Amino acid sequence: MQDAGFVGSLIWWLLIFYLVLGPQLQHRSLQAARQKLLKKLGERRGSKVITLIHRQESIGLFGIPFYRFIDVDDSEQVLRAIRSTPEDKPIDLIVHTPGGLVLAASQIARAVKEHPAKTTVIVPHYAMSGGTLIALAADEILMDPNAVLGPVDPQIREFPAPSILKAVEQKGADKVKDETLIMADLANKAISQIQNLVFELLRDKYGEEKAEELARALTEGRWTHDFPITCDVASQLGLRVSTSVPEEVYALMELYPQPITKRQPSVEFSPTPSRQQK
Repeated sequence: MQDAGFVGSLIWWLLIFYLVLGPQLQHRSLQAARQKLLKKLGERRGSKVITLIHRQESIGLFGIPFYRFIDVDDSEQVLRAIRSTPEDKPIDLIVHTPGGLVLAASQIARAVKEHPAKTTVIVPHYAMSGGTLIALAADEILMDPNAVLGPVDPQIREFPAPSILKAVEQKGADKVKDETLIMADLANKAISQIQNLVFELLRDKYGEEKAEELARALTEGRWTHDFPITCDVASQLGLRVSTSVPEEVYALMELYPQPITKRQPSVEFSPTPSRQQK
């Protein structure tokens, strides 16, 4: 009886050990595999490879939905990765995201634009909203033939800013609540701010006239906020995109399975020597 009790106790503790440490060991194994592939891709392309990847699946033992988006933690990490990159080192930024905070996305976009060496944003599946804003900042955009970008029209609460302005225009300012007028004022300012940012990101690459045209098209509410801007649509707009996505990027995406823990890192990058070590 004592032997049976000991065996049962041992099995119980082994089960607890597996449940607690198993996911952690698997996570570390995936991290190591990703770092190896990031290094391989960076060496082949002669670049610093950074990822900004947000998975949108359910997680945990009970399948509780957990959604990720671009936040200030992401911008802090991406900016640190860019800042640690030598000025003559190209950057490849792999983006897979539904979007997120304008503040965080605009910080990343400006940092990408200001990097002296060539910058490339690679979109294997989708980079919507704030992800598109970041892509626009790069010198080159690589997209899978079936990947998509999205409009960058700002959202006020849960409403698209252009739709708020249209509703006030159609109904009349004297027939809407003060709160709606305040939202319309915010919407007008938000659209202007994003248009100016997109213009600044594109002006050097496309010229002032084309940059203004693209800024209006992407922010004026021409489409719904989740409208998929495919490679063909992007080309029709005048954006210069290529479908030459490196094969390593697809292999890398396979190493981002459904997250096991709530806080799976969304930003990773290949290590490079510090400026003092060059």
